Amino acid sequence: MSAFGRTSPVSERFPFVKATGTVPSGQQDLLQAFATAITHITAPRSQNDLISQITTLMVANFGAVRSELWLYDGSDNLNLASAAGAAAEHNTLRISVEGNPIGQAFTERKQISAQEPTSSLAFVSVHPLVNCNQCLGVVVNASQNLASDEQKGWWQTFADASAIALHQLFSAEDSQKTITQLSLLFEATRLLNSTLDLAELLELIMKIARTEVKADRGSVFLVDKAHKELWSIVASGLEHQELRVPFGRGVAGRVAETGEIINVADAYTLPFFDRSFDQKTGYTTKSLLCLPIRHHNNEIVGVLQLLNQTTHGRFTPEDQEFLTKLTGHMAMALENARLHREALEKQRMERDLAVARNIQRSLLPEAPPVVPGYDIAVINHMCYEVGGDYYDFLNLGPQTLLIVVADVEGKGVSSALVMSNLQATLRALVMHLHSLEVLTISLNEMIFNDTKSEKFLSIFLGLVDIRRGGLHYINAGHVPPILVKGSTGEFKTLEDGGTVIGLFPDAEYNRGSVKLEPGDILVCCTDGIEEASNLEDEEFGTERLAESVARHRSKHAQAIVEAVLEEVTTFSVGGKNIDDKVLMVMKVTTDGKFDQASAAEAKELPGVKEPVLPRHR
Repeated sequence: MSAFGRTSPVSERFPFVKATGTVPSGQQDLLQAFATAITHITAPRSQNDLISQITTLMVANFGAVRSELWLYDGSDNLNLASAAGAAAEHNTLRISVEGNPIGQAFTERKQISAQEPTSSLAFVSVHPLVNCNQCLGVVVNASQNLASDEQKGWWQTFADASAIALHQLFSAEDSQKTITQLSLLFEATRLLNSTLDLAELLELIMKIARTEVKADRGSVFLVDKAHKELWSIVASGLEHQELRVPFGRGVAGRVAETGEIINVADAYTLPFFDRSFDQKTGYTTKSLLCLPIRHHNNEIVGVLQLLNQTTHGRFTPEDQEFLTKLTGHMAMALENARLHREALEKQRMERDLAVARNIQRSLLPEAPPVVPGYDIAVINHMCYEVGGDYYDFLNLGPQTLLIVVADVEGKGVSSALVMSNLQATLRALVMHLHSLEVLTISLNEMIFNDTKSEKFLSIFLGLVDIRRGGLHYINAGHVPPILVKGSTGEFKTLEDGGTVIGLFPDAEYNRGSVKLEPGDILVCCTDGIEEASNLEDEEFGTERLAESVARHRSKHAQAIVEAVLEEVTTFSVGGKNIDDKVLMVMKVTTDGKFDQASAAEAKELPGVKEPVLPRHR
């Protein structure tokens, strides 16, 4: 009964036993043979040369009829690396480390021998290659006769020496591979940092990745978090076009969603592989490597996908390891390119907004008109480059002035566009309409048709009868203007009118009227003045505004505007004061000359007569 069991012949346990050959004749000086062999395996050589020398020296110098070297592949298998001596009939190239004596010697790290008298190579001995607490594989020696303990000892001694040589060579090659890889990473990083142009960077990433791992084609996808999509403007080897892939769809979408690395020899074995691209282009995807591009905070910012490795037929673990290291540098380069792109976009927007601001300011009056008997001042502060607050003065004749203050809902560019539309529409309408009510109704219809209720505005239209000293107005949902009596400081708000402009298609509006006396002050503003709030979230409000104007009513209009604005600013320190602001003050001066007969005639009515808007030719 053999050491490996009674019923299992040596030929089944050691596949090279079915061989023919003769043991070298003559007594060998094993010590001299060992010295000679050590000289051979310690000389500088390549990995393949050393591997073949180990088995050759076992046969030539240590009396083995056949010798085989099996190396561990890191995945529970031993692979036949070299063989020498008598030819074997078997073609086994890989053996599991489980369930056989060769694997047993490897896992237990001890010599195992067996004798089978019925075989031509009756004696087999397995010697583990152990160095630095690592088993690299085994050497299997066979002979026709039972080997002596001395011979087996020399076999194990040479196996130990071979393990040292192999370990040194593997370590040197690993070190060189690491140095080479670091050199490649350094060069790749240098290239990735050579540009801030996003399209050029993506091209560069694809070129580096394809070159280093020998891929036929590939794509770099960037994450669009807002839409939960991947998008790409690079598809190396294909026509340049933007590709969009939802999260979870296909291999790239799955990697973006899960963060896993997918490396397969046949992409068609993946149930989630999307074959539609191959079907559309006629391309056949075989091997595939897809991995996430992660930022330093572990956030996935992109996906790198490579197709069809051209040299080995599949992507190796070394390819995967190299690209995993490289993706960190890719993520940093992409982040820099993104920030650069955002900076350029911000600069472009700032230039555009500066132009838009100048255009918008050109739509507003440069200065209030000079009207005998009236002192007018106005300020306009926008919290952004452009805004939706609007004011205007339209001279409709020598004795008639239309003052306008409006506030488009919202802020920014969209409100500014509606504001410019309001200005153009209003100026077009006053050329043809001769009633304040009809003017407001027409303005509402036109704005409603233009904005479809998505934008609306409040507006105050005040028609000043310069000759009679009266004001006819319509307040369409606007902050009620304040009329402060010059003699007493008392005030009233002007609220007659109707709803906001542009929200409802068939709104109706009513006109209000007031008499203007010398010293009276009309204050019109947008909600940025009255809604400015302090730390307690208390708004400046209508009463504070009226009281402020009353305190300064002896001053001229510009001084009143400046004083009120200073009080609003002081009140809202630390609070909310981020809305657009328009503040208009019209003061009736004692210098104004009024037609007394016309004024007396106007007193006969509850209000004052509305002058007819003059026709423009």
